[in-house]
Amino acid sequence: MTTRDRDPRGRARNARPRDELGRPLPRSAAPLDSAAPLDDVPDIPDDLQITPAEAADLGGRLLAEGRPFHAHEVFEAAWKSTPMPDRELWRGLAQIAVGLTHARRGNARGAVALLRRGARHTRESGPSSAVSSAGVDAEYVAAQADGIAARIERDGLAAIAPTDLLVRLLPA
Repeated sequence: MTTRDRDPRGRARNARPRDELGRPLPRSAAPLDSAAPLDDVPDIPDDLQITPAEAADLGGRLLAEGRPFHAHEVFEAAWKSTPMPDRELWRGLAQIAVGLTHARRGNARGAVALLRRGARHTRESGPSSAVSSAGVDAEYVAAQADGIAARIERDGLAAIAPTDLLVRLLPA
């Protein structure tokens, strides 16, 4: 019987390597179906401690690079460690990143549901000094997520290029 990998508090960790979309790989495998070598896939620790500004910088970069699964892990860490009322922003960003991951994996229904839910939470975060100082335009991000969800519903995932699944946290 194998024991599960656990952190010092007893919480389960997943030490298995994952591909760029978060799918578990065999422990000794390199990603055969991946465009990126295993070394290029970011390793986001389970116990990441991150400030809102750091989360916006790293998570935003990962979203812009087409690595929504890893952006989700960064935003989730910020969500868990940020006080209210800013938690809704990070919750929404994490859900948008999961929606983009579903889209990249070919799950249109899951993508639309998470993109819409994430857009709603991001909008509900409202303006606050902590949010704006982190470098996130909540309305801009929510509008992108809603737009992608609408395109998936209207045209299907097959009609959407991977570059159309990139989200930015601030207008260019």
